[in-house]
Amino acid sequence: MFSHVMLGADDIEKSKTFYDAILGALGYAPGVIDDKGRVFWMTKTGIFSISKPIDGEPACAGNGSTLGFSAASTDAADAWHAAGLANGGTDCEDPPGAREGTTGSLYLAYLRDPSGNKICALHRIG
Repeated sequence: MFSHVMLGADDIEKSKTFYDAILGALGYAPGVIDDKGRVFWMTKTGIFSISKPIDGEPACAGNGSTLGFSAASTDAADAWHAAGLANGGTDCEDPPGAREGTTGSLYLAYLRDPSGNKICALHRIG
């Protein structure tokens, strides 16, 4: 459904370290910095990227926004969460764990990245 997602980041190096760690925990290679200072993590199905805001204003998190990353297992979601906390992320929401939703059983782990963006690792149980 999506071709790419880009989030704003004030400190590209700090954010790259954070995202390399959490995406590495899910099996992705480190991001690549382009000549404009943006960072891209590319897969066959889409691209995730970070950039300083083009308008020169500080990056800010969207109120009510969450970006979710797919995790292959509950262990992968836990590794993602631990890597995020160890690399500048902060806890938010409930602790990682199983939750029942309208779409079935989910295992969710939430963090805020170094710029305050709310992100999640999600594993569909069963």
